[in-house]
Amino acid sequence: MRMQFWRDAVEDIYSDNPPHQPVATELWRAVKRHNLTKMWFMKIIDEREKNLDDRPYRNIQELETYAENTQSALLYLTLETLGVRDIHADHAASHIGKAQGIVTCLRATPYHCTRQKVFLPMDICMLHGVSQEDFIRGKQEKNVRDVIYDIASQAHIHLEHARSFSKKVPVKAYPAFFCTVALDGYLYNMRKVDFNIFHPSLQKKSTLLPLYLYIRSWKKTY
Repeated sequence: MRMQFWRDAVEDIYSDNPPHQPVATELWRAVKRHNLTKMWFMKIIDEREKNLDDRPYRNIQELETYAENTQSALLYLTLETLGVRDIHADHAASHIGKAQGIVTCLRATPYHCTRQKVFLPMDICMLHGVSQEDFIRGKQEKNVRDVIYDIASQAHIHLEHARSFSKKVPVKAYPAFFCTVALDGYLYNMRKVDFNIFHPSLQKKSTLLPLYLYIRSWKKTY
């Protein structure tokens, strides 16, 4: 019902008849101001609805598809609010969104395990002979860490691909991509604890994140 509400709300927004709801009203104003693309909103809603069945991803490609249609779609909209409509920026956004989706899945794993749920790609778990029960029990054997290493490596690859476009991406698009600061920080900390997804340090907030964001902004990099 919630997803259907937002699907109807987006349709009404683009018909210039937004529902009397605070978020929908602000969304309507943003759509009018920045001429935002309706397709990206619908992709986010459709993908979230498909994901409501709480099952693990069958493979890393399925996780990347989810990330593309949610995280990347949100980045495409952010680029539009910045007045950026550029194919190189879109390519970078696609890869950053996928990296963000993968890292989000990793970060949420300890929380989900406490609720007897594991969403990590099944193909990588099977490759290393790791079961969902191994994660739920909080095991830290090498094969469990190898699963995390493979998944985290895919996020790192996407970040590297995104940065390969940096010389072609308009500078005014960079603020949309500063989420890479948090992604880099998490992956760096993951390497420090040898890919132990349950290490307490991975659940701590970075007090230096504002500083790192400022430095990245000052350097005009992402």
